[in-house]
Amino acid sequence: MAAINNNQTTPPTNIFFLSSYFRSLSKTPQRLRRRVLATWTPEQELNQMRQRSGADMKRKLTWYDLIALGVGGMLGVGVFVTTGPVARDKSGPAVLVSYVIAGISALFSSLCYTEFSIQIPVAGGAFSYLRVTFGEFVGYFAGANILMEYVLSNAAIARSFTEYLCTTFGQEDPNAWRVEVDGLMEGYNMLDFPAVALIILLTLSLCRSTKESSMLNTVMTVFHVVFFGFIIIAGICYGNTENLIQPKSLAPYGVKGIIDGAAIVYFSYIGYDSVSTMAEEIQNTSKSLPLGIISSVLIVSVLYCLMALSLCLMVPYNKISSSASFSAAFQHIGWKWASNIVGAGASLGIVASLLVAMLGQARYLCVIGRARLVPSWFAKVHPTTGTPQNATIFLGFCQASIALFTELSIVLEMISIGTLLVFYLVANALIYHRYAIKTNNPPIYTLIFLLLLSSASIGFSISWNLNHQSRWGLALFGVCMMAITATFQYLMSSGSIQARENHEWQVPFMPWPAALSIFLNVFLMATLRKLSYERFGVWACLITLFYLLYGVHSTYQAEEIEMEMERDGDGMREHCPNSNGEQSKVDIQVL
Repeated sequence: MAAINNNQTTPPTNIFFLSSYFRSLSKTPQRLRRRVLATWTPEQELNQMRQRSGADMKRKLTWYDLIALGVGGMLGVGVFVTTGPVARDKSGPAVLVSYVIAGISALFSSLCYTEFSIQIPVAGGAFSYLRVTFGEFVGYFAGANILMEYVLSNAAIARSFTEYLCTTFGQEDPNAWRVEVDGLMEGYNMLDFPAVALIILLTLSLCRSTKESSMLNTVMTVFHVVFFGFIIIAGICYGNTENLIQPKSLAPYGVKGIIDGAAIVYFSYIGYDSVSTMAEEIQNTSKSLPLGIISSVLIVSVLYCLMALSLCLMVPYNKISSSASFSAAFQHIGWKWASNIVGAGASLGIVASLLVAMLGQARYLCVIGRARLVPSWFAKVHPTTGTPQNATIFLGFCQASIALFTELSIVLEMISIGTLLVFYLVANALIYHRYAIKTNNPPIYTLIFLLLLSSASIGFSISWNLNHQSRWGLALFGVCMMAITATFQYLMSSGSIQARENHEWQVPFMPWPAALSIFLNVFLMATLRKLSYERFGVWACLITLFYLLYGVHSTYQAEEIEMEMERDGDGMREHCPNSNGEQSKVDIQVL
């Protein structure tokens, strides 16, 4: 693109740009047909897509760094943000069971992430996995939801930090350090400046170095696990088992309350998918990624269950505080000094989880920028630090703005629906990738299986939500799901021979783990409130509109320029070998 040498050319250039843009909009239907299902191969994701960031990210992380990142990323979120409200209003003392159900679902989803992250070790996580499997729009839709989930959850976590920091310094009012502004809508009128300050500090730290940030997280996580041990031992030794059955029963809201609680505490497991976004910064990915992702989910699941048990032993569920729950629990048993310690430890854990989440979100946006679905400015990696600074700063600004105004309760359920949807899509993608792309099986058979499985899962979930009036529906759809999966496993080869030849780690007992992940994610989504779907629907419309107005045209033009450069034999051309016979692509810098 020619440089502009004087200010006199600026107005015509702007007019030309607008005219060109409106011409592009008139071609939207044709471009959609070409781009919506456009896929890239794993080799192209690993090579030319990664080169669009300019500099490479630095490979400095090991398997124990990943475990620490996964554990640190999840621990501060779940226990200190969701356990109290869910135990009080949804599950009662059976919040422990809610965590078990959410943990099982997260484990199945983590297996799907692990296989993909080994085959496609890039920073894009679910976005890259789905774009390679189902095409550009599905990948973009999932990536946008992941970003929404990260920004909202990080804002919520930062506001929880302020509440626990108040208890550290002996303040019983969780809003003591917030500023109330008259005239703003309720839920948005308590300005949280400590949360904003925390986000700014972590943003600056992440811009400097990933390895140094990882070391900081490891130190905080070690102290945090020791601190968890103190709470668990204190709760079990000094709690009262009668609190588990008083004032009503172990499950005062019934089985439905337990499931509803599981859908909300699923928010607690967001951190493990951050580990998969570190793939470009890991040494020995084939060994480190399975250890890091699966181990962190298992460790955190055990700690979550023990912490939930400890809380319910110390306080009857109907007296659990909805904010700073654990600090209030120690005050309830007369350990005011421990309440201050809990506030400090919880604050430290929340900082660790926020650090990991902010680490992952920037890498998602960086890879989406590489694909030109958002401006390529977000894809740039700083040549000295090896970090995606532009994406880090932009997302830090977004979540600081939300954390300043928005109450925790407003965003929790919207976070859960976005997380569940993306995990559902990744499980579908793994089955399709394993049984259709990696083998010679006709794709239509796998697509029919996925459609039937999702339909049966939806039928089961609807029957469940009819207050058990359709018990025959539960049995019918449950049997259908098992029969469909067993038949598919018997009829289709899974491509395991190719995986073993390449010494790749793969999910065992396929397709059962992925099928169970699909069912559990659909089932948990069906328990969320109508308001969650309304908010999600608004967000889905906004990101689809952005794709129609910008994303599809940007990726189309990038593709056209690449093809033109290939025809002209430009020296910038870098051929990407493609054993599947798909169209070869070349990398350029689209500014």
